[in-house]
Amino acid sequence: MSRRVVRQSKFRHVFGQPLKADQSYEDIRVSKVTWDSSFCAVNPKFLAIIVESGGGGAFLVVPLSKTGRVDKNYPLVAGHTGPVLDIDWCPHNDNIIASGSEDCTAMVWQIPDSTPLRPIMEPVVTLEGHSKRVGIITWHPTARNILLTAGSDNVIIIWNVGTGEHLITIDNHPDLIYNVSWNRNGSLFCTTCKDKKVRVVDPRKQEIVAEKLSPHEGIRPMRAIFTRDGSIFTTGFTRMSQRELGLWDPVNFDEPIALQEMDTSNGVLLPFYDPDTNIVYLCGKGDSSIRYFEITDEPPYVHYLSTFSSKEPQRGMGFMPKRGLDVSKCEIASLFNFGISIQVSLVFPVSMQSDLFQDDLYPDTAGPEPALEAQDWLEGKNADPLLVSLRDGYIPLKNRELKVVKKNILDSRPAPRRSMSTCDGNFAQHQVTLEKLLEEIHSLKVTVQSQEKRICDLENKLSKFTNGTA
Repeated sequence: MSRRVVRQSKFRHVFGQPLKADQSYEDIRVSKVTWDSSFCAVNPKFLAIIVESGGGGAFLVVPLSKTGRVDKNYPLVAGHTGPVLDIDWCPHNDNIIASGSEDCTAMVWQIPDSTPLRPIMEPVVTLEGHSKRVGIITWHPTARNILLTAGSDNVIIIWNVGTGEHLITIDNHPDLIYNVSWNRNGSLFCTTCKDKKVRVVDPRKQEIVAEKLSPHEGIRPMRAIFTRDGSIFTTGFTRMSQRELGLWDPVNFDEPIALQEMDTSNGVLLPFYDPDTNIVYLCGKGDSSIRYFEITDEPPYVHYLSTFSSKEPQRGMGFMPKRGLDVSKCEIASLFNFGISIQVSLVFPVSMQSDLFQDDLYPDTAGPEPALEAQDWLEGKNADPLLVSLRDGYIPLKNRELKVVKKNILDSRPAPRRSMSTCDGNFAQHQVTLEKLLEEIHSLKVTVQSQEKRICDLENKLSKFTNGTA
């Protein structure tokens, strides 16, 4: 009698493959801040890493093509006054990145396609609303300009970065929030908290729709992410400090769909999920290995695929969107793994005999265009991501400027009541003074802009002389 020993899966032969040394990045001083974020973000154009810097917080942004040794004087994105804790690229604009910092602010930055000649110091918009450090930054998956931030004040704020205003404030978490993950259409998000609860939150109603106490019995930090079908995948620790993964149905949180113990390492497992293949990659801070699992509808539901091992412990990890993969080489994932001395880009190809496009490996994936405007989402509309085909590969779009139209807070305030004639006189005097101030401000702005243009012209001339092109 024969029996099937090996589970049939097209991802059985997925293997981690580090790129050559000349395709990696060296001499990047990854931040030493003790915060459980990935310290890295990547998209089809750029690689961003939170780095050590004096006099505040900064992160490095380099084009993907600029591999090899990174110059120590390479211009940084440096506008925060405290260490940067988290960064995230906008899914709808490859030149826009958001950052959160210990200085209690979040900032949104426009990154030029060309290499800057000096540090980028001015954000497009600064978001101020948290009373303590901002440790979590995540963009809405389908709505334009919607950004979520979470801070150590246990508050979640949802912003419209196109107007610079905060839309929703959620303060129903009693303790530190460990992570936040949107579902596929952005109608809900799940959180993990220091009070050992996983919560599913409806942000527009500002209410908790489901919660689970102690999905993992250990006291160490947990992580939770939504899968494509609406299940929740979690990582945490057992009571005996073993690392553990779980799969849950938020409609019925009582019993897990799957629960597996892994090892006794003490690094927090950060899950990176690919909704197109239903594969989750687990990277641990301080680990030298990456495990990956396939989530299916068949028991035991979370199937171990393989492990990639490296020589150095990893301090930061970045996960490339599907648009940035080389489909001609059957790459199904790309992870940027940052160690102590060298930064390695990993690809996970599938062994295939044919050079033709593999439709089953590359279903249509989330594209760069938003499915909703911010106001539509705020009014209650939902939409899945707009999909694009990878059959002919993906060419990143050119730089698209983020336009911020700040609303005047005075517009929403009622006009003061005036009942005395003397008030009219005082108001007229104040109006004249205000107009003079505005004229002076405008004049100074014109002067500053002309000086900045002159500086840029001189820097371009200097660059030409340096490169020998003048």
